[in-house]
Amino acid sequence: MLRVFLQSWPLLMGVMLLMVGNGVQGSLLGIRGTLEAFDTMQLSVVMSAYFLGFLVGSRLAPEMIRSVGHVRVFAALASLISAVLVTYPMLVEWQIWAIMRVVIGFGFAGIYITAESWLNNTATNETRGQALSLYMMVQMVGIVTSQGLLAMGDPFGYDMFLISSVLVSLSFLPILLAKTPAPTFESTARLGVRELYAISPLGCVGMLISGGIFSAMFGMAAVWGTLSLLSVSQIALFVSALYVGGLMLQYPVGYFSDRMDRRTIMLWLSAAATVVLLVPTIFILPFWAMLIVAMILGGITYPMYSLLIAYTNDFLSKEQMAAASAGLIFINGFGSIFGPLIVGWLMGVVGTRGFFLFMCVLYAIMAGYTLWRMSRRAAPSTTGGYRGVTPTASPVAAVAVLESAPEIGPSPEAPKADSNAA
Repeated sequence: MLRVFLQSWPLLMGVMLLMVGNGVQGSLLGIRGTLEAFDTMQLSVVMSAYFLGFLVGSRLAPEMIRSVGHVRVFAALASLISAVLVTYPMLVEWQIWAIMRVVIGFGFAGIYITAESWLNNTATNETRGQALSLYMMVQMVGIVTSQGLLAMGDPFGYDMFLISSVLVSLSFLPILLAKTPAPTFESTARLGVRELYAISPLGCVGMLISGGIFSAMFGMAAVWGTLSLLSVSQIALFVSALYVGGLMLQYPVGYFSDRMDRRTIMLWLSAAATVVLLVPTIFILPFWAMLIVAMILGGITYPMYSLLIAYTNDFLSKEQMAAASAGLIFINGFGSIFGPLIVGWLMGVVGTRGFFLFMCVLYAIMAGYTLWRMSRRAAPSTTGGYRGVTPTASPVAAVAVLESAPEIGPSPEAPKADSNAA
């Protein structure tokens, strides 16, 4: 692991700075928008706009990279993001912020694809799994660090926007100055949604639900905290708890999912999340209890994303994984657009408890659908290995992580996978 880190540290350092800058602006906009008297529906549109831009960027960025190369795309999108970040406090209108969030999401999608393909290219077949695991850990560390930085700043001034812009700009230095040559970029084939649903209905429906949960959690947590009259430090702690929980439970969930029916794990996790989220929906909890809720919520949401991809891959051959993973990530991104919108509407109707109510309902639907699918289809007799994938990863990283996972063999219940594997 140390050798892999020494080989890839410029890229990993750049990604961490990038995540710190992105994490700061994500939470900062929710707090600043509330202080600027934006209502919850307006803020939900602003937050959803990021995921719309990210979805579009994931589709268009590969063609941009193939046309002009990694370095030019990276530099162009870097300049675009930095310019937008320093413009937020100058143009305090929710409609303009929404447009700028689309641009930010588009830019980050292209940058993630560029950085992840670069990192994937530096690794060998033997070290790729370790390199990408380090990459996922660095992403988590960057987000948690960003919340600590946010807690020390003033959301009503210019400073935090400037710091976020500077961090994003600095993140490109170690990446662009790394000695590793720019990799070639190959487009990822895609499966149609209908074909992907035929292979794994649970994977598709679960990904759609997971996207709504993650975007609501990531996009509206700061808005919920501000409306709940929490301090900036408390909001930062709450958001950090979401990611710390995800970091803590990735390995235990993965360990058990490789040893039993993954759907059983999904069912129990969804049921547990439903019960836990029901508590703050009904009762007013002290802040320390809310931190526990946040850790459990994050600890379930992050592994759930990886479980759904791993479960779908259990019915695929190695050759099908790239197309399926890209399709699943697209479905997840599509669901992400609607999470903040519905949460914003709910919070306008029932108050701050709408934040937890939305995710509680989605997890209840997930538990019910998983239980129904278990009655309709037997578990695969052989499975591949679980790998932790964050919901912010692009198809490049997701495919590389999953292809580095150990595979026992294709499931006999997927004759198409057997044929392709043969």
